[in-house]
This record gives sequence, structure tokens and C-alpha cells, in this order.
Amino acid sequence: MKLVMTLMVRDEADIVAAMVEHHLAQGVDLIIATDNASVDGTREILSEYAAHGVVELHDDPRHAKQQSEVVTAMARRAYEVHDATWVLNADADEFWLPVDRSLSLRDAFERIPPSLGAFAVPVTNLTGTPARRGPGLRRLVWRDERDAADLMDLAGLHAQPTPNAVHVGSSDVTVAQGNHFVSIPSNGAPDEAFRLEVLHLPWRSLDQHRAKVEMSGRAYEASPTLRPSPNHHGMRDYRRLQAGFVEEFYLYRHPVDPQGDPAFSRDTSLLEALSGVLADGRAIVPSRLEQALDDVSDEEFGPDEVKASAQVARIIIPLERVHLAVSERARDDLRASEARAKKAAAAAAQREKELKKRLRATKQNLAQARSELAAVRESRSYRVARAVARPLQRLRRR
Repeated sequence: MKLVMTLMVRDEADIVAAMVEHHLAQGVDLIIATDNASVDGTREILSEYAAHGVVELHDDPRHAKQQSEVVTAMARRAYEVHDATWVLNADADEFWLPVDRSLSLRDAFERIPPSLGAFAVPVTNLTGTPARRGPGLRRLVWRDERDAADLMDLAGLHAQPTPNAVHVGSSDVTVAQGNHFVSIPSNGAPDEAFRLEVLHLPWRSLDQHRAKVEMSGRAYEASPTLRPSPNHHGMRDYRRLQAGFVEEFYLYRHPVDPQGDPAFSRDTSLLEALSGVLADGRAIVPSRLEQALDDVSDEEFGPDEVKASAQVARIIIPLERVHLAVSERARDDLRASEARAKKAAAAAAQREKELKKRLRATKQNLAQARSELAAVRESRSYRVARAVARPLQRLRRR
């Protein structure tokens, strides 16, 4: 059994080493990574792991929304070049684990039949104390299990994360944008004893969040053929960034006191796993993992700052709803106008086609008439008639 992970990454230097170390320790054989023109040292970190033969590093410098294309190519390469039994398509802030923490990923996949083809793996956000910088692996140890119906009012978020898709190796698989869906059909889910989950750290620090929101927003602006929904979380945050409220909403999605809130449960398994990798000497590049686990300079926000930001966010959210409703109505009106214009254009094209057909028929009839007239003029009877007609015309003139 061969387990290969793909990773498309840009500017994730704070956490990428921890992500790589975690999955290698969990039994992943190889990580095929594509760096998307990082400028924060991410590529340099990955190149260190590539030197150890555990990462195969590629480059794609385009800053557009080409994730599906790039990940699909890596997923196919995982099978065609590396003979992968299973392929996991991940982001730098995602950590895959069996639900049964006594197992490793390799333990689980060795017991999951490839005949399943593909299956969904639930994703849970980890949250905790917000900070200005740092990966937050020691701070973010609370599972965010807030109800999706209340999430906008509680955190300014549209929804909890969509599950990821894992699939068997294939030379013709297609991975959708976001890694949530693949073209390989699913024939069921793993046995309960070998279920998997993904722990997700999307809002590790204000600096990281601001940079990622701006990066995503500009990438969509550079991809005019893509039309994200007004509800798209990245574009919603991009609008907040442009309006000057990115810090307030970053803080708002972190709980003030998760200890007594039933919507949060403490989960230190990721921190413990990474600390164990470092402690028992399994780390491939120990210095990089040490940096990722170091939170001395994170500069945490206090509860009062979080509460103050929440007050601002609660004022803005109703205004966003109005803006969204107006935007959706305008979008519907635009679609209706486009549909009417398309229908009118189709009708005009059909009318033009009919007129051209009639014109062709008229030209054909005229050509036929000219041909028949020429044939008549060449006939003997026509020449005789003309010969008889000339004397009669002269007699009439007299």
C-alpha cells in the first residue's frame, strides 16, 4: 500500500513544516507539492524536505484560481509515477488523522478497501486564542462545533468547512476546486473503526489571515471567468478587508471563553502528536518543526479586544445581509436581462437565417429564370418569331 499526498501552497511558511512532518510521521510515503510563487520562505522550507526525498517539489507561478488544474495533475502523477494506492489532496493548514487516535493514517488506510473508490472526510476547524502572528499550534486546541445555522451571527462565517475527498490512485481522476470533490465515484464509507477526519487551522493569526484574504481576493479578480457566490467566505472576507474591518472579523470568529461553551471541545491530539514527533527524534528537519511549535512571539489578543471587535462585527453583519440581498437581487436582474438578451439574439439570428434562406431561394429562382430565358432566346422558334416580328414593326411605323 502506497500513500501519497498532494499539496498546492503559497505563503504558508508558518505552518507548512508542521504539516509535512505530521503526515510523514502518520505514514504518508511522499508529498507532491506545488509552490505557487511563495515569497515568505515556504518554497525554501519545502526544498529542505525535497532534499531528504520525502517531498517532490514543483512550481507554478501563476496567481489565479487554477487549483483544480494543478491538483488534478499532481493527483494523476501520484498514480502514474509513484503508483499510489490512495491519494490525499490537502492544503497546508489541514492535518489528517484517524478518529481513533491510537491508529496512524497508514494503519487506517491499510484496512480501508480500495474498492471504495473515493469517500468524504469531514473537516473541523480548530480555534482558540487569537494572535497577531504565529501558526497557533499551541493556542488553537478547541474544536469549533458551532451550529451552521447560527454561525454568521456567532462568528461572521457563512458555514462550517466542506468535507474533503480522498480517492484511489487513478490516471484520469479530476479534482475539483477546493479538493472537496473528485470524479471517481464513491462506493461507500470506511468502517467506523477506521474513520478519518481533518483538523483545519484556517485563522492562525491576524497577519496570516489578512495576507490570505488579500491573496484569494486578488486571485479571483485575476480570474474573470470565475464567478464566486456572494456568500463565498473568501470573497466576503475580501470585502471586509477592503472596508477596513478584517481585524474585527478575524477576532470575532475566535471564542472569548470556550471552556464553558458546549459548542467547543478541547482537542490537543494534534499538538501532542507533533510534540511527540519532535521529542522522539522522528522529525525530518527538527529545527523547522521547533519553529512551528514556538509561540513566544505570537502576541496574543486579550478577551477585551475580542469583545470590542464582536460589538463592531454585530453592527456590520445586518448591513452585510442587506448588501447581500441587494447584490443577489441585482445579480438575478442581470441574469434575467442576460437571458432576455440571449433570447432576443437567438430570435434575431433565427430571423436572419430565414431571410438568408429566402434570399438564397430568390437568387436561385432568378438564376433559373435567366437560364430559361437564355435557352428561349437560343431556340429556333424564338429566332423565327423575331424574324417575322421585324417586318410587322416596320409596317406599323408607316
